[in-house]
Amino acid sequence: MADYEFLTEQTVADYIRSHPDLAARIDPDQLVGIREVGDGNLNLVFLTTDASGRGMCLKQALPYVRMVGEGWPMTPDRARHEVDSLRAHHALTPELLPEVFAYDPDRFIIAMEDLSDHVVWRADLINGGRSDGAAAAMGRYVGSVAFGTSAFAMEREELAAAVGAALNPQLCTITEDLVFTEPVAGSDRNAWLEANGPDVAAFQADAAMKQAMGEAKWAFMTKAEALLHGDLHTGSVMVRRPDGTTVCDSVKAFDSEFAFYGPVAFDLGALFANYVIAAARAYALGEDDRARWCLALVPQTWDAFEAEFRRRWPSRRDPRVWDDDFLAGLLATWRSEAWLFAAAKMSRRIIGAAKTRDIESLPPNLREGAARGVLRVARTLVLERHADSAPARLVELAEAALVGARTS
Repeated sequence: MADYEFLTEQTVADYIRSHPDLAARIDPDQLVGIREVGDGNLNLVFLTTDASGRGMCLKQALPYVRMVGEGWPMTPDRARHEVDSLRAHHALTPELLPEVFAYDPDRFIIAMEDLSDHVVWRADLINGGRSDGAAAAMGRYVGSVAFGTSAFAMEREELAAAVGAALNPQLCTITEDLVFTEPVAGSDRNAWLEANGPDVAAFQADAAMKQAMGEAKWAFMTKAEALLHGDLHTGSVMVRRPDGTTVCDSVKAFDSEFAFYGPVAFDLGALFANYVIAAARAYALGEDDRARWCLALVPQTWDAFEAEFRRRWPSRRDPRVWDDDFLAGLLATWRSEAWLFAAAKMSRRIIGAAKTRDIESLPPNLREGAARGVLRVARTLVLERHADSAPARLVELAEAALVGARTS
């Protein structure tokens, strides 16, 4: 299937040695650590360290979905989309993205900043960590990208070229199927606990849910508002906290191979959904205070997003028609759409393929209630999003649904 060579721990040094720009950053003859750490669904990821303590990450796209194998082909050109989006986003918020050192288009290898002194945010949450500041950082990230890669900031021809270069149909199709269609319409890839069978049946029989997912899929496919991350969740964010503290001194988004021009609220909804899922785990474990802390991440992200977007708003290209009333309407639309996309992302993680460890690592008796609660939140959000889409209202609705559904 592949017509290019895959990296291995044994060939990493030779690869670095053959690229002088990389060998200038890390000594291939003095490597003291080479680890393959890819735990996602798609790629090989190698972390390397030399005797001087300099590090580098090498990420290689495989021509298939790693969690399935060669039976599910996947374009390795997704690595180019990741590089292009990382560079575009890094130019706007360099402190919130890893630096890309080089890209090898022949072998689909990205050389980038080593983040081994960080941990994956999802893992930190599962382990009980309080990564204060991460939710706000991600709000600032989405806000900067929403403005800086859109018609508000870019000249028309530049924008058209950017939209064309970011076309990513194969990975977008994955999202369209796995996130919007299959959880509500059914698929052989779906799976759930037997005890949650009635919950899934009710979800899939819910006419309002099916209509809402149709609306979400249509918006995802047609609203080319900004260059999205495309898969922004707690598993695609790295955090770092000094020992003994709860406040992050570094937060980095990564894994943006699903990047494309789409609806701004999609990235927001993905984050909201994962905060609810983290809260569902905490409630299931009887950690109510921690669960409320997880839910409070929703307004933290939204408030930081809105503040960043408003900060950039005075520099918009055409204030003659994009006035403050227009801004108010735009923000209201994004708030409501974020609820819609959050509902899609929640239900996908419970019913569809590619679950989250937050829920899946719970004992079955507790997982049952956590999964039920997440589905109830999803169904509630699609009904309530037009009435009041304030972040505080989402927190209130989610808390009631999750507490009411938990099992022991």
